[in-house]
Amino acid sequence: MIGTRRVAALLAAGSMALLACGSQQANNSPNKTDPGITSNQILLGGIFPASGTASAYYSIPKAMTAYFDYVNKEKGGVNGRQIKFDVLDDAYSPANTPAKARQLAEEDKVFLDFGQLGTPTNLAVRDYWNSQSIPQLFVSTGSDHWGKDFGQFPWTLGWQLNYGSEARMYAAHILQNEPNDKIAILYQNDDYGTDYVNGLKAGLGGKADSMIVGTATYNAGDPTNMSSQVAKLKATGADTFYVVTTPAYAASAVVNAITSGWKPKLYMNAVANPTSVWKQVASQLGASASAFDGMISAVYLKDPLDSAKWGSDAGVKLFKDIMTKYGGDLASPACDATGADGFCVFGMAVAYTMVDVLKKAGNNLTRKNVMDIAAKGLKETDNPLTLPGIVIQTTPTDHFPIAQGQLEKWNKDHWEPFGAIISGRSS
Repeated sequence: MIGTRRVAALLAAGSMALLACGSQQANNSPNKTDPGITSNQILLGGIFPASGTASAYYSIPKAMTAYFDYVNKEKGGVNGRQIKFDVLDDAYSPANTPAKARQLAEEDKVFLDFGQLGTPTNLAVRDYWNSQSIPQLFVSTGSDHWGKDFGQFPWTLGWQLNYGSEARMYAAHILQNEPNDKIAILYQNDDYGTDYVNGLKAGLGGKADSMIVGTATYNAGDPTNMSSQVAKLKATGADTFYVVTTPAYAASAVVNAITSGWKPKLYMNAVANPTSVWKQVASQLGASASAFDGMISAVYLKDPLDSAKWGSDAGVKLFKDIMTKYGGDLASPACDATGADGFCVFGMAVAYTMVDVLKKAGNNLTRKNVMDIAAKGLKETDNPLTLPGIVIQTTPTDHFPIAQGQLEKWNKDHWEPFGAIISGRSS
């Protein structure tokens, strides 16, 4: 059960019968293994914030665990091997992360680091994982670093829609619909935040300097009240507010803006857009909640709460079935079958890709082979929880697995996607 400092759940991963990867064949080369692999086990590690200001993200490893538990108990494992998932808490503090990484590598002797959360925390240990030739795989952060820096750090790879691509999607929408707006930006003062800011500037091109009229920052771990930052940005006269934060800071920023009488157009980064967060904000604001209707964000995963769109979808049904059977007893915050926590959907989606890569590796379970499959030759078109048309793909020259998405608007108590699936790749 996740909820203690360390989590070890025996899991097995295998082919998904409901949404099977029919064309994907395992590599059945002679048995080759690295540390973390035995004849009946694959040991993965992960570092996530079970405590601190970013603890909402702890839903991610809970959903990963639920998915692995499902394939363990119902699908027979990955070529006869079970997965053991060891999760440690760094409280989203880069000062804590190196010790956790060393523990996973040197004491637990994991095969790879899977899904580790956070841009600053992953950067704090990227040198270490690469020096040990241990995959830092499918990190739970969309920083451009993971794709752009692959030549220097070939053992690190992202998964989700990268921040630069997402920001360019917003810029394109602004230029098309609001080309004369004045933009204020709130962002986390680290690589996570600056990736989003730089992406927006790149997307706005020559208009960036004239359109962006003010910025304000905070540091990860600061008190979540954003009243002073919002007051500074409101004073610029901006009519568009671009929010690049984690959920607690985003909620505070929007509440402070609206209660202060500032009601700009809102662009909310996808990291901070879980439906559960904005339902809570709407409840807090009461009658004033209509002020953030029309807030724009981006999506690349299905929303189990949107029954009109996904009520009969096989992937969403699978998600709900797995969370009902394997997620209900996980520690607070709940990651249940309703899908109210979008991080649960993310966790299961990336776990599906992790299992897909392990299946393709077959009995050639070396770190190098798994890394090569993930970083240079991945093409997943059937992930059950990504939007139709999203391709999770890498090539020897492109190390951004997801660079597509769809824009969405907030409407009272839910997100409504609009427009087509678009690419945010820079070229």
